[in-house]
Amino acid sequence: MIRYPNGRAYQKAEINHTKQKGNHIYSNRGMTLEDDLNETNSYYLDHSIAVVHKKPTPIQIVNVNYPKRSAAVIKEAYFKQASTTDYNGVYKGKYLDFEAKETKNKTSFPLQNFHDHQIEHMSNVVKQNGICFVILMFSSLEEIYLYEAYHLLKWWDDMKKGGRKSIPKKSIAQDGHLIELGFQPRIPYLKVVDELYFKI
Repeated sequence: MIRYPNGRAYQKAEINHTKQKGNHIYSNRGMTLEDDLNETNSYYLDHSIAVVHKKPTPIQIVNVNYPKRSAAVIKEAYFKQASTTDYNGVYKGKYLDFEAKETKNKTSFPLQNFHDHQIEHMSNVVKQNGICFVILMFSSLEEIYLYEAYHLLKWWDDMKKGGRKSIPKKSIAQDGHLIELGFQPRIPYLKVVDELYFKI
């Protein structure tokens, strides 16, 4: 069991991917959004396209079981500190930073999926003219969007002022960019980055 600094248990969501018609090819059952992004980033690295890595989060182990001398099983651990965003790296000489989140909701994306420290970090990246966005997955719809950070920051500020606590799906579809899923790479988000930041 791994826990956040506040003691809440961490659970990794599993998504069952199925084949869809058209350009949506998502057939590896049991893969998670994180797995698919990691595989995508490995593809980008192997083909000298970009260097993007998932940030490791340091944990403090508090309970270990030794079922036999040659093996240890971690039974309980805590994240040592609040993390920033999931991924960062460099692409075409520009710093790139993004967070990946998913929801089962079909009509909106809950802002509670984000944390203050993540929003603060993304705001700082935007101020430094870095490429910053979130990848939002509507798992029940099997749709993934690249949503630029400045859109998210506006919704967050509105929520803090008493506004709604979620982003309507129609707003994400309007202001975000649907990522057409593929095989290699699985989630070709850099195609959208090219269109937004490099005019390709």
